[in-house]
Amino acid sequence: MSRVSTYLNFPRSTEAAFLFYKSVFGTDFAGPIMRFGDIPAQPDQPPAAEADKNLVMHVELPILAGHVLMGTDAPESMGFTVTSGNSMTINLEPDTRAETDRLFTALADGGKVEMPLADMFWGDYFGSLEDRFGTRWMFNCGEKA
Repeated sequence: MSRVSTYLNFPRSTEAAFLFYKSVFGTDFAGPIMRFGDIPAQPDQPPAAEADKNLVMHVELPILAGHVLMGTDAPESMGFTVTSGNSMTINLEPDTRAETDRLFTALADGGKVEMPLADMFWGDYFGSLEDRFGTRWMFNCGEKA
């Protein structure tokens, strides 16, 4: 079965971010959290640095309507540079205003509201924010007031 997912990279905070998202969406991880220390030794690759072994190599969390968030830590010791920015936004389309309000409030906790939830000219209940981990979220709810 085909699917689409969103993959998030964090600078050493993936586990905290995904535990937060798990609490917001009330879902469970699709399998165990895989860590860099779980990677088998490769003859042509150096082993993971001791400080990186417990970092998240891969995690999956179903959120809404079959959509899955995936994530990894991107340690500098492995050549990664994570730059938070506005190049990616996750758009959520909850069925009800109540669920939209709940998710918006939970994800905004410790983050920054860019546009508070409000009725928009195109007919949706819309708002946007950046959560405490730098992930951008938009909300579009078609339920009328």
